Amino acid sequence: MKLELLREAKAAAWAEGDTRALVLRLWREWLGPHRGTLALILALTVVIACTTGLYPILIKAAFEAFTNRSGTGAPIKINLIVRRFVLDRESAILLAPVFVVVVTTIKGFALYATTVLTNRVVTRVEADMQSALYAHLIDADLAQLGRESAASLTQRFTTDFAFIREALTRLSTVFLREIATVTALVVAMIAIDPVLTLIAAVAAPFFARPVARIGKKLRRNASSSQEQIGRMAGLVSESLAGARIAKTFGLEAYLKERTRSTFEEIRRLKMKSANARARLDPLLEAGGGIAVALVLSFIGWRILDGRSTVGDFAGFITALIMAAQPVRALGNLNAILQEAAAALKRYFAILDEEPEIRNRPNAKPLAVRGGEIRFEKVSFAYREGQAAVEAIDLVVPAGRTTALVGRSGSGKSTLLSLVPRLYDPSAGRVLIDGQDVRDVTLESLRAAVAVVSQDVVLFDDTLRANIGFGRAGASEAEVVAAARAAAAHDFIMALPDGYDTRVGPGGAGLSGGERQRVSLARAFLKNAPILLLDEPTSALDAEAEMQVQEALQHLMRGRTTLVIAHRLSTIRDADLIVVMDGGRIVETGTHGALGAGSGIYARLQRLQLSGDGLAIPGG
Repeated sequence: MKLELLREAKAAAWAEGDTRALVLRLWREWLGPHRGTLALILALTVVIACTTGLYPILIKAAFEAFTNRSGTGAPIKINLIVRRFVLDRESAILLAPVFVVVVTTIKGFALYATTVLTNRVVTRVEADMQSALYAHLIDADLAQLGRESAASLTQRFTTDFAFIREALTRLSTVFLREIATVTALVVAMIAIDPVLTLIAAVAAPFFARPVARIGKKLRRNASSSQEQIGRMAGLVSESLAGARIAKTFGLEAYLKERTRSTFEEIRRLKMKSANARARLDPLLEAGGGIAVALVLSFIGWRILDGRSTVGDFAGFITALIMAAQPVRALGNLNAILQEAAAALKRYFAILDEEPEIRNRPNAKPLAVRGGEIRFEKVSFAYREGQAAVEAIDLVVPAGRTTALVGRSGSGKSTLLSLVPRLYDPSAGRVLIDGQDVRDVTLESLRAAVAVVSQDVVLFDDTLRANIGFGRAGASEAEVVAAARAAAAHDFIMALPDGYDTRVGPGGAGLSGGERQRVSLARAFLKNAPILLLDEPTSALDAEAEMQVQEALQHLMRGRTTLVIAHRLSTIRDADLIVVMDGGRIVETGTHGALGAGSGIYARLQRLQLSGDGLAIPGG
């Protein structure tokens, strides 16, 4: 039992320290630049608090004036701590409405200004944090991005930031204001009756600890809930993207059950949070009730004893009741802050993960002389103990075409990915014209490499923009020339809006062949000396393939080309064919020499020719 309590105490201490660290970092990195505006918000908050604190004192004075039946006899004393005013009965009655109007007007303007300034800071900080997160994810390694689905990462920009935005808003409009308001009301209560104030404060400590424990529980639930929401977003996105396969294979029931269990887990966590939140109001209500009961008992005795007035009673009870609302708001704020802390922890966890693929100190621009690519004892593994490629020694001649052939999983795509440093080898070196790609700047390396893949990525923008991504600042004439070279100009001009036609999400408005030709046009426009082709025609029909193959032949001319090939036409024309199996190179040579032998390539070729004559299996 003692061990369990010790663990709980350590966990609580860690959570508190962790929260403080998160808040300090939030201030240092994001809120600090807005300290001028925040100082103005704080000043306005003090104004709001002071005007609120005047209410009980004005009510006390008014009650004493109204209940003073001795005409202009006993003076009315208004104690404002810094100064004491003494008014006769008539003056107090006449000035009371004026004071109320002045006080409420000042408070109203201060509230409006606080809200506007808070929204300005919060929306600015939110946008800056989202921009920083997006920039980090775009620069992140593929290995880091692959650990979570795109939908789960996208969810960080919505659900997580909703918690953060709510907390930032509440901190400015609730925390500062309510803390200042409670302080002002306590000062007012002290001014009215210090002893009563001490009695009212007795109940507070008994409710602080349960409220804090509920807040910690909410934080744990929020962290789990946010993770489950991210998982749910990934599942829904994956299911909808694969709707065609789901219907073809009758997977509807499986997908429904899988997502239903995730929705159920999210519901369970939300219920736990809602139940924990529900405990706050009764605790705070009971605390307020006990405080009022103690005050009523004591002040009643003092009034009967002649040491307090009805004005004291009215002013003090007003201050106490007015303080109940901000105290309750502060209790609920703790729950919101704990949920935001969980979201902030997830945010900073991503932001703090440094990419391994980055420029080394003193990295120099790549100097491409011919474009020779050399792999020296290169090994790489996506998972420890499972090498994707192992001890690869290969020279890709400058200005020539080298084809990679092999079964699926033999390491062909991995080898291509090592050239532009999408991954770094775990052993060995990749060199371009004698320069280790890890010693040159990423910008210059990737500017020297163009990639055309079977998985074409088009953005929901115009055709002109999608082609123009090949080289920033390209002119209209250069974009059109690249489209002509890729055999894309004619189909583009046949569209209603020509080059201004939007391609839709992922290029959904185009056929497979059209998307591939746009991708080729992008590569033509880039005009890079090194070309990487990853089965660019594997998903095309015969007619579309013929058009793309012609454009590819034009694009490959005079460039160092490393191509993953499965079509005989591409393989036959290659200057060098490299056969891979199990992550290793097992054969190299020309199409004629390898085809005449008895190795893997010859066997794959015979399988192709004995089939439909279209492709090498797995190539």
